[in-house]
Amino acid sequence: MRKLIVILVLVVALGGVDRVSAQEQDSVHYLEGIKYDGDTIPHVSLNPIPVYPGGKYKSKRLQRKYWRLAAKVKKVYPYAKLAAQLLDEYEVKYEAANNPKLRKKYLKEVEQKLFDQYGPELKKLSISEGRILIKLIDRETQHTSYELIKDLKGGVSAFFWQGMARLFGNNLKDEYDPVEEDRMIEEIIFFIEAGVI
Repeated sequence: MRKLIVILVLVVALGGVDRVSAQEQDSVHYLEGIKYDGDTIPHVSLNPIPVYPGGKYKSKRLQRKYWRLAAKVKKVYPYAKLAAQLLDEYEVKYEAANNPKLRKKYLKEVEQKLFDQYGPELKKLSISEGRILIKLIDRETQHTSYELIKDLKGGVSAFFWQGMARLFGNNLKDEYDPVEEDRMIEEIIFFIEAGVI
């Protein structure tokens, strides 16, 4: 009786395989190949993937620290990307205005629009999230926040905002260092862009 059941199960399983393979034969997929010594070898080009050592933390405390940093970077990274995008967009219009009065008027309009749209969200950021955002803005725009304020609003305004930042332990002149100081942030950004985090 057991042999009969085993045989029936095998027949049903093999019958299902034939139907699946028949369905797969209907769809045609092409793959690039390279001829080598008369043989065709399948060839697929893949983008390079940097490999980071992960998952091995010296302690639970370091692991928690890493994931807290990852959450903060994930929160502020879209703002840094948006800042770079808006800077490119507004810079063209700003440079097109030849008259200093027109530039000042345009800058005030843009500043008010941005404060109205993003001000409430950015005010909710913690001090450490603000510090990360300052570094990520440098990463995305290739200019420190201090330089951006100085170029757009002038030296006095840049000095004022630098003083405000220093009161809260931040520095608008901080530069992004993906090799040494900000290596973990760079790793986290890679994972965010890859869709892993």
